[in-house]
This record gives sequence, C-alpha cells and structure tokens, in this order.
Amino acid sequence: MNRTYASVITLAIATFAAGHALAADPAAKTRAQVAAELLDAQRTGDIMDLSLGEKINELYPTRYPAKPVAQGRTRAEVEAELAEARRTGDIVEGESGQKLNQLYPNRYPAKADVQSRTRAEVKAELSEARRTGDIVEGDSNLKLNQLYPNRYPKKG
Repeated sequence: MNRTYASVITLAIATFAAGHALAADPAAKTRAQVAAELLDAQRTGDIMDLSLGEKINELYPTRYPAKPVAQGRTRAEVEAELAEARRTGDIVEGESGQKLNQLYPNRYPAKADVQSRTRAEVKAELSEARRTGDIVEGDSNLKLNQLYPNRYPKKG
C-alpha cells in the first residue's frame, strides 16, 4: 500500500471522527487534539485499511509497537479465589457439568437471596412501561412506542 493511499484513508477517518465528535458536543475536541490523535493513530497503526477491513497494525504487527498487556491477577488473588470456590462449592464436578453446591447442597453454605425490587416497585414500573409504550410487541421485537409513535408521549 503506498503512502498517499494510507494518508488519504487516515485523513478521511479523522475527518469523519472529528465531525461526529463535534456533532455530539461542539466543544468536545479542538483541531489540535484531532491532529494529535491522527498522528498517534498513524504512529501506532491504529487505522482501518478500508480495502481489507482490518486495522493496519493487525495486518502488519511487526511494523508497529506492541500494545501494552493488562496486568493479570496475582498468584495470591487466584489462590484466595480458589479457596473461596472450594468453601462455597462453586467448582464444576467432573463429567456432570454441575457445580458441587448444586449436587450436594447440604454440604455447602446456602447463598443469600437478595430481593432486588418490591412487588409495588415492579407494578409501578410495568404501569410506566404501559403508559410510555415501552413494551415489546409480539414477534416483531419492536416496542409499542416504535410501532405506534403517535400513541405515546415523546421521551425527553
């Protein structure tokens, strides 16, 4: 791929991204910030090759610096997690595919049930959903307020 082609693609993507950022919030980014992001994207190869649909640094990984790898958990954290899983029975048993606390519930402490909402809260939420048309209609997978926008109040 020649340099001119890559520059044109890069400029087009940066212009597109800058336009969307400004449309969402006019004071979001300055021209200098967009230019700095473009230079950084060119340096790291974090630009799409439109003909192949992949980023340039994925196509040619040896040409660009490697991205830093996120630090995993420490050995002590993993061992503590394993000990907790053994204590509570959250370990899958062999071929059955079930956890030990499911196979032998009397051997492990019961998990506390947490009530998320009261019946009154659920009823109020359902009433509000009916009022605003925020309920999915049958096989269409569309909400009533999408199917019949004139029947329901506008969200705002």
